[in-house]
Amino acid sequence: MTSPAAATLAPPAPLKSKSARPADRGTHVRLPITGMTCATCAGRIEHALNALPGVDAAVNIAAEQADIRFDPEQTAPAQLVAAIENAGYDVRPERRMLAIHGMTCATCAGRVERALAAVPGVRRAEVNLATEHAAVEAPAGLLRPAELIAAVRDAGYDAEWLTGDSADHQAAAQADATRQRRLLVQVAIAAALSLPLLLPMTGIPLPFWLQLVLATPVQFVIGARFYVAGWKALRAGTGNMDLLVALGTSAAYGDSLYLGLSHAPHSYFDAAAVVISLVLLGRWLEARTRRATGAAIRALLELRPETARVERDGDEIVLPLAAVGEGDIVVVRPGERFPTDGRILSGQSQADESLLTGESMPAEKRPGDHVTGGAINGSGLLRVETTAAGEDSTLAHIIALVEGAQSRKAPAQRLVDRVAAVFVPVVVASAVAAWLGWWLATASATAGVLPAIAVLVIACPCALGLATPAALMAGTGAAARAGILIRDAEALEHARALDTVVLDKTGTLTEGRPEVTEVLPGEGTSIDRLLALAAAAQTGSEHPLARAILGRAGGLALPPLEAFQSLPGLGIAATVGGQAVIVGNRALMRQHGVAVALESEAQALEARGCTVMFVAEARPRSRLLGAIAVMDPVRPTAAAAIQRLHAMGIRTVLLTGDNRATAQAVAGIVGITDLRSEVLPDGKRDEIARLQSQGHSVAMVGDGVNDAPALAQADLGIAVGSGADVAVQAAGITLMRGDPALVPDAIAISRATHRKIWQNLAWAFAYNLLGIPLAGLGLLSPVIAGAAMAFSSVSVVSNALLLRRWHPESM
Repeated sequence: MTSPAAATLAPPAPLKSKSARPADRGTHVRLPITGMTCATCAGRIEHALNALPGVDAAVNIAAEQADIRFDPEQTAPAQLVAAIENAGYDVRPERRMLAIHGMTCATCAGRVERALAAVPGVRRAEVNLATEHAAVEAPAGLLRPAELIAAVRDAGYDAEWLTGDSADHQAAAQADATRQRRLLVQVAIAAALSLPLLLPMTGIPLPFWLQLVLATPVQFVIGARFYVAGWKALRAGTGNMDLLVALGTSAAYGDSLYLGLSHAPHSYFDAAAVVISLVLLGRWLEARTRRATGAAIRALLELRPETARVERDGDEIVLPLAAVGEGDIVVVRPGERFPTDGRILSGQSQADESLLTGESMPAEKRPGDHVTGGAINGSGLLRVETTAAGEDSTLAHIIALVEGAQSRKAPAQRLVDRVAAVFVPVVVASAVAAWLGWWLATASATAGVLPAIAVLVIACPCALGLATPAALMAGTGAAARAGILIRDAEALEHARALDTVVLDKTGTLTEGRPEVTEVLPGEGTSIDRLLALAAAAQTGSEHPLARAILGRAGGLALPPLEAFQSLPGLGIAATVGGQAVIVGNRALMRQHGVAVALESEAQALEARGCTVMFVAEARPRSRLLGAIAVMDPVRPTAAAAIQRLHAMGIRTVLLTGDNRATAQAVAGIVGITDLRSEVLPDGKRDEIARLQSQGHSVAMVGDGVNDAPALAQADLGIAVGSGADVAVQAAGITLMRGDPALVPDAIAISRATHRKIWQNLAWAFAYNLLGIPLAGLGLLSPVIAGAAMAFSSVSVVSNALLLRRWHPESM
């Protein structure tokens, strides 16, 4: 009889044909499931899925996925996910990117967003007008490129599926350059045809037929894009900037044609043609300036080498980077970029990691040191064992974080979205009202033509749509160049509103590379014996203090480690060479009834800033074996960083699991007066919650596993990138190097970016609120309105680009 475990490890059986749900028809998906622990879990999910109409499902616990064939006419993808979640499990989420072509304003972005969000299975869709990218989130396995692209095309635009590799970005850059060149040619032709139409303004007459010949190709050939895009918008039941331009210039062209055929002495051909020329010029300038906002991503992508020199069977061969995997040994020559993350096996050199971490000085690298893909090798020849490549590499994670931050919407964007949804109908209504008002005031139906055209032309939802994403892209890009990775717009919003920053001590304010300064053996214990026992017990720990003891005990014969238990906030318990040993703080000693006989010596060391670890025998009798003092130097920039935070009006708190005397010594050096010591990991989280309950907006800065709960609890978690992965995952901002100065830098760039967002929004709203009434009152000609509209978007993006000048010392 087959056991349940064996059954779940076997490959999934072929799906059986059921009545009303034939296996050879319908849609087939594989959903990755998290939370399963046994065959019962798999059975529960199978039962929940197969209870849905038109569904035939098999769940493989070994592969952690459900193989599902379903009839979409009977069951929607969202129902499959709901059935799994209702059974108590989760479908792993997936986030993918699409390049969107043809958007011109915020209303376009909103329409694409709604079209993508309506695709079955999509949980969230966000469209960034500045990058012309769409980010789509859905349960993994449900995203189908063809469906998403079809939805975008049905909305009147075009789309491409982005895989995220450098080839994608290179192809997109080439396509963008081609579009810009084509647009520049159109601008030049439109300008050449439009400029003669301005001659009558100088007193030089121009025959009607010549004006018609010059204006017609501008209106219907070069300006065809406005008709096409405007028609697509109308067909989708909405409007956009192209529709406004098409309506305004068509009215001017049509009225001019009527007046010319009626032998009237004037016409508006110049207004129609020049407006089209200026709008196209504005879009070309906007595209150029908008491209500059993505410079940070392009700079990171350029760090990726195309190939790697790999050792295979004693020879060096050149392979595409995609063919390099974990464990491969790559050879990196002087001046080359490291193709992958790895550990140096042989050779000495330096690594320039400035574009990754913002650190300007090259770091010395020796055998055993870690190197990061994308950094530049110095003067040495290195052999490096690959530890991560491709999408698992540090560089790939950095790029993903920056792209993710730039694709997310800032909270202020919600206001823009609401305005954009009604913008075009309001503008059209305003233009009609202006025309009717002039007609009633002058008794002439043609008197309001130019004001109405000016209203249509000057209205600019483009500036509104670009105000937030352009600033966000420029700000997060500047931060990335400084070694600060902002996860999303919400993190940026929290950062600028902070009034309290809580900092961990070890690895945050201190170097995180402690050294043993004193060894105090107890009665009947030698220094070597004390070090050997403590080092043997610490061989199961990755804590910096453990590495310090192991380093000091180098060369000593260590008894074998037989058992190990980490005691967060207290220390460790271990069995070494048959002896039960505990290593930790006073609280751990008290738990085991160990009398601390070296208290006065320990207090004197702690007053100097040392951390004292007590070593005791736990069984058969509890007795103190001695104490080991470790000093972790304070980072050179810590005091200046705390001073900058205070100057920014931010309160600082030191929160550490270390004893009070050591905490006070470090706090005194860096200038923190508010400290909490001997705090366990859960206590750190509770302390953050207490500060929040008092009305404070709190950031937590830490680098260790025990900081993760506090990082998650805080309004903003700031993780030191050299720390534990779990800390980085729990944080909204990651510092790529362990420099406390980056904490005020992160807050400064967040505040600067927030200011740019609201400056841009204020300009965009004020421009429309003032421009539309002035145009309606006849105080702006269509030509001036067209020029103003064309340059409004450029001004918004140019203002955002001022953030590129930001550097850590500038704020």
